[in-house]
Amino acid sequence: MAFRVQFENNNEIGVFSKLTNSYCLVGIGGSENFYSVFQGELAETIPVIHASLAGCRIIGRMSVGNKHGLLVPSSTFDTELQHLRNSLPDKVKLQRIEERLSALGNVIACNDYVALVHPDIDRETEEIIADTLQVEVFRQTIANNVLVGSYSVLSNRGALVHPNTSLSDQQELSTLLQLPLAAGTVNRGSTAVAAGMVVNDWCAFTGMDTTSTELTVIESIFRLNDANPSAIASTMRATLIESMT
Repeated sequence: MAFRVQFENNNEIGVFSKLTNSYCLVGIGGSENFYSVFQGELAETIPVIHASLAGCRIIGRMSVGNKHGLLVPSSTFDTELQHLRNSLPDKVKLQRIEERLSALGNVIACNDYVALVHPDIDRETEEIIADTLQVEVFRQTIANNVLVGSYSVLSNRGALVHPNTSLSDQQELSTLLQLPLAAGTVNRGSTAVAAGMVVNDWCAFTGMDTTSTELTVIESIFRLNDANPSAIASTMRATLIESMT
């Protein structure tokens, strides 16, 4: 299922949360309503952890993770690191990373098997990503944007990318990721799909402004209702073409 939620009247919920198949991080200081939606859907299966990184609540943009591990920037305080270590499941590796492009969530998109990264990321960082998250790493752009972590969202069941991604690029990415893929938007036309939503293999959370058409695409491409992704992708493409003409 996909659920609509807001963080203090802000629809960019992917900025304030990080969702994987083994844990969920939510930024501290949000309203109780924000947490209760995550708690209600996830608490029985995975821990929902209140966290901050370097004193900031924008944890979704500063960190990157999957069921195997979590990477946080070098500016993360020791106390925050300790809190995460205590709260994360034992099998999840936690690693602080020294990287010039420190908003890790903007420059890396990953699921449990594969990661797309900013073309200019350090070679050493690439090795840490591969080792900690246990993924294959590919340097990539999305619709000519280097911020792959902002313009694509991956789960193990599907991927959503920037609406201007060309068909040939979509096919290339789909083959690379070995996943069904759709180009689309969240929050009534926002192209920064990763800022507006988080997803794992069984549920997704999006901003309150997300339209029912956008939700249908999300539920379909990530197979949250086991719907048929190809039919929805073509509907979405038709809707997008209509909106551009």
